[in-house]
Amino acid sequence: MPHRYEVAVEWTGNRGTGTSAYRAYGRTNVVRVEGKPDLPGSADKPFFGDADRWNPEELLVAALSQCHMLSYLHVAVKAGVVVTAYTDTATGVLEVDADGGGRLTEVDLHPLVTLEDESQRALADSLHAEAHRLCFIANSVSLPVRHHPVAPGGTP
Repeated sequence: MPHRYEVAVEWTGNRGTGTSAYRAYGRTNVVRVEGKPDLPGSADKPFFGDADRWNPEELLVAALSQCHMLSYLHVAVKAGVVVTAYTDTATGVLEVDADGGGRLTEVDLHPLVTLEDESQRALADSLHAEAHRLCFIANSVSLPVRHHPVAPGGTP
């Protein structure tokens, strides 16, 4: 059964002269979904955006990280692995072309999973492959999304 998602994006960066010049307009915007708090957006700072707002690249990396986590928790339950905490430090790499276009070329996830039973660590780590296979967002992008589980007490 298909699920539909409706998101409204409103540009809020008109400084009075619209797009009359490249540096004349702001890149600020607001992302809205009915019934949820507004999400302040902008371009990344190197592209004349506001660093205190979410940029599309961060949102895509966050979506991949969040989707992997939710898929992982699902497969953990099915495998009988009790997860008591989960954090991820995800990174993405953006390559910009000479003409100003570009793409995210890779995303690396570094999930730190805390288990109720540490003797299940090998099984728990192996579940990341199945979580990746099930992740809707990872299945929707062409860039590589890799996962590198972090051992408790370790660093990504």
